[in-house]
Amino acid sequence: MKESNIDQLHIFMTMFIISLIMSVQGPIFTPYAAMLGASSVMIGLMLSTSQLASLTGNLMVGPLVDRYGKRLFITLPLLFSGFLYIAHGFTLNATSLLVLRSVNSFVLAFLMPAALTFISGYAANSRQQGKNMAIIGILGMIANIIAPLVGGKLGTMIGYANTYFVIGIALLFIAVYTMIFLRDRQKLVVKNKSSKPAHLLHVLKSPQLQLVYLTGFAVMYIHGVIIYEIPYLTVERGISTMNTGQLFSFMAIGTLISLSFFFIHRFDPIKRMMVGLFLMCMSLAVFFNGFLGLPFFLFFMGICFGLTMPAAATAVTGAVTKEEHGRAFGVMSAVYSLGMIVSSFVTAVIRQMVSPYFVAFLVGMFFLTIIGYLNFRTPKAVEVEVS
Repeated sequence: MKESNIDQLHIFMTMFIISLIMSVQGPIFTPYAAMLGASSVMIGLMLSTSQLASLTGNLMVGPLVDRYGKRLFITLPLLFSGFLYIAHGFTLNATSLLVLRSVNSFVLAFLMPAALTFISGYAANSRQQGKNMAIIGILGMIANIIAPLVGGKLGTMIGYANTYFVIGIALLFIAVYTMIFLRDRQKLVVKNKSSKPAHLLHVLKSPQLQLVYLTGFAVMYIHGVIIYEIPYLTVERGISTMNTGQLFSFMAIGTLISLSFFFIHRFDPIKRMMVGLFLMCMSLAVFFNGFLGLPFFLFFMGICFGLTMPAAATAVTGAVTKEEHGRAFGVMSAVYSLGMIVSSFVTAVIRQMVSPYFVAFLVGMFFLTIIGYLNFRTPKAVEVEVS
């Protein structure tokens, strides 16, 4: 096996284990916060604040990754996050949990842009890029199928606090793994001394990236509604964390199926994003009108996520040079965080008055209309190849 393939295997393995470990907390955070005395508004504040911290970290990490390399910003966040997750298990009140979650979100915000930039160095064109992103997505979804079940079971068997201890210790082990096996592939980055340094403003002015970021915001707003509402069933309806974990697994299975269709990477990523967002809106419309059960709704939403997320990553790499990947992925992650911030806050405020799923449908259709209009005015991007 070639050395580059071995290095690529290590980053795939790292991302799979990270997704597996961190998704374990999905079914337990909301009931754990409620157990510590947090109200529904407080839980919404926790989710919004953590996403705001994540947004700040996303914007900071882009230039740092482009300048200092990716491996450092994969290993260090894992180390710090491991200790912070362990601290989650020692918290005694909702305020402390809010602070810990916010700090942890800021730390972990450095991880994903660095990892996406890392894996983008192993592809020479958009089709290979799409395939790599799909593989990352498939591994993540396999983890997301298993992890909620594990998290729900652990929460029931050993308690919420002890589950956070397990998560923290596991992250420390994977941090050590990255120290030993991950190798930064800097040789693919060709720096031209005569060119002007890239700035965030340049990234934001790209018409292609504007389409990606608008789509990403809408998708993550919808995702935020699901992330908030599904775990809250354990509080409102007395559903066990085990069953909540099973519901999340339906969405992961749908995403895994759509990611397995590698032939779709032959199609334009912007069009794939628009189709995925449209299908999300239609799924929401059918669901809040009562024509679709929750498991089937989550399954179809998973399929839509599988269409949009790899397409967004592929569109980013095709719109900018490799020297700008860190900034572009950093902004993309920040937009994702912003979508979650707005979604969590709005959902917490309106859920007693109007269905959050209906509002998510309106948001999705509004952004889809804007994206469709801008797409007609945006020239086709010229793909950046590695010479």
